[in-house]
Amino acid sequence: MRTKMKVLFAILILGTAVLAGCRNQENTGGDAKTETIKVTDAKGEVEIPKNPERIVDLSGNSDILSVLGYQVVGTANSDAYDYTKFPSYLEETLKGAKILGYSMQDTMDVEGILELEPDLILISNVQEKMYEQLKDVAPTVMIELEQIDWREDMRKIGRMFKKEDKVDAWLKEYQKVAEEKGEEIRSQYGQETTYLPLLASGGQLYVFDAAGIGGVMFEDMGLKKPADLPKQDNISLPVISYEGLAKLDADYIFVVGTKEDTESLFDNAVFKSMRAVQEGNVVKMPSSPYFNMGYSCIGKQKFVEEFLDLMEK
Repeated sequence: MRTKMKVLFAILILGTAVLAGCRNQENTGGDAKTETIKVTDAKGEVEIPKNPERIVDLSGNSDILSVLGYQVVGTANSDAYDYTKFPSYLEETLKGAKILGYSMQDTMDVEGILELEPDLILISNVQEKMYEQLKDVAPTVMIELEQIDWREDMRKIGRMFKKEDKVDAWLKEYQKVAEEKGEEIRSQYGQETTYLPLLASGGQLYVFDAAGIGGVMFEDMGLKKPADLPKQDNISLPVISYEGLAKLDADYIFVVGTKEDTESLFDNAVFKSMRAVQEGNVVKMPSSPYFNMGYSCIGKQKFVEEFLDLMEK
């Protein structure tokens, strides 16, 4: 009888130890089993979760992360003209994520980041001064992008997360659709028709060439530029005077701007004298969302899809 009681007591102790071990594993969230990979960023080599589930992205690349199959919990991909909301073209993609600021700000809502309990944080070199603080919260990757070569930027992030195949597949499908839409537009509006995309902002005029909606129109869709369009060599849009604008003879002009900036442009005598304006071939586009739209892979996709509708308005 005593032997039997000893055996039962030993079984009870063993069972309690097993249960305690299970509870301990639950309390640690299974961290011991979290797989990691090493990636190289602008700071060097960083060890990150292989399958991050709570990504906070301050770098402005939440759209690219969605292409890779990730859903961020916190983002700085807010609207350029209203940091409290998403741009319309990203509302569905980023639904449920918390807005922490705007990607061109050098500091963000640190308390908001902590509340999200991230397992991975992405920043750009714009937020470099936050790096030391954030890397103590979660593994932090600093992305330094070319910006003017958006395809290479997408591939760089794809390589970092070992998901180049997803990026390549997305880019292939995007280019296919962009070329098809470009051919459709040329067939309908003329093979030699020229397009001039402008930004009116704060009394200044800028032209979109290689970046923003200009890159979508000229490089992706294959539409024609007007002669003597200022060349864009970096992320900054070329500034143009009204005298310079008068020399750009385009069949269609696309104007991005706030209501006030657009009205000011349309009141200008030089602008009113342009052939496209006199023929009624001007497409007005509100600065929100169209200023940032051409800088986002998802935004580019949406712009291509709606281009014909914009022409027909």
